[in-house]
Amino acid sequence: MTNEELLKKLDFKKGNGLIPVVVQDAESKALLMLAYANEEALEKTLKTGYAHYWSRSRGKLWMKGETSGHTQKIKRVVADCDYDTLLYVVEQKGPVCHTGAETCFHHEFEC
Repeated sequence: MTNEELLKKLDFKKGNGLIPVVVQDAESKALLMLAYANEEALEKTLKTGYAHYWSRSRGKLWMKGETSGHTQKIKRVVADCDYDTLLYVVEQKGPVCHTGAETCFHHEFEC
């Protein structure tokens, strides 16, 4: 399936114009973060080869690492079975989390 065909299948309506993006490190396979993309962010990601997202708090498009330099080079973009979630497999440069942690998932509950 072509990128154009896949883009047409994505269901941005479910999330009021946003689609969740799960981000995974290409080498370690670690889960790095969860973010959101609108159509413009996804198109920019595909065009530039670097991860772009929609910031819900700032209400604007942003490229991961635009201020920190901790960019995410895209290796693969994969849609889930319902076309309402994306997986970005990336080459992460530097820590992913704004706290300096290697992953945004580091507050573990006891089970």
